Amino acid sequence: MQKCQLNPTPNQTFEIVGTGEYDFSNVLRHSYELQEHDKNIEAACNERFHAFQRIVELVPDNEEINLEWEHPNTRAALETIYASAVDHFLIDDFEMAAGMLEMLLDLDPEDHTECVALLAFCYVAMGEYELFDEIVNDISDKLPEKHILLMWASFRQTGKIPEGELRVMNLRHRLYLEEFRAAEHPVDEEYVSGLESNPPLHAALARQLWLQTENLWTLHPDFIEALRQV
Repeated sequence: MQKCQLNPTPNQTFEIVGTGEYDFSNVLRHSYELQEHDKNIEAACNERFHAFQRIVELVPDNEEINLEWEHPNTRAALETIYASAVDHFLIDDFEMAAGMLEMLLDLDPEDHTECVALLAFCYVAMGEYELFDEIVNDISDKLPEKHILLMWASFRQTGKIPEGELRVMNLRHRLYLEEFRAAEHPVDEEYVSGLESNPPLHAALARQLWLQTENLWTLHPDFIEALRQV
């Protein structure tokens, strides 16, 4: 008996209906329990990656499939792809992360997980500037990530920080610019309480973005040093 199937919907999307290892809501929840309560990050990452592999096997590679975000198990499958891509991004496997995120955008063109910014970071990290140019306009101008990406992409190609983007950061996202220029980024009580505020404090969100991308700046400290100099 099949444990999983793709069911078409009236919205011309598909729902993933499954049990056991195809109950992606349960699998994703368990992976976070392993990570947060058992502190077993490797096991959590492996669980998410194996779930991703099962999703790949489910999706036909010869036709366009859009998955239904409003269906809980299907949404969990999409979130699992994103979470596994983040896992690979954090260990500097940018090629694998980019491939996962490209698949995610194919399955969810509306980008409910807002993965396009992470894909853009992967493209710049890999030096894939043409691919970066194709998607950067899909990132909202209101997001500091977009302007950091534009500065970093330009710096990697020209060795200079573009003045226009730096001016935007100074005017609209000064706390993010200050965070990226800072010498230390402590995960302290003030940071945690700032994230838990309703709404979260901008200073805490700025530190969160740094921490989420810190591996990039460890690999490319010249960009951060240039930000501090200009």
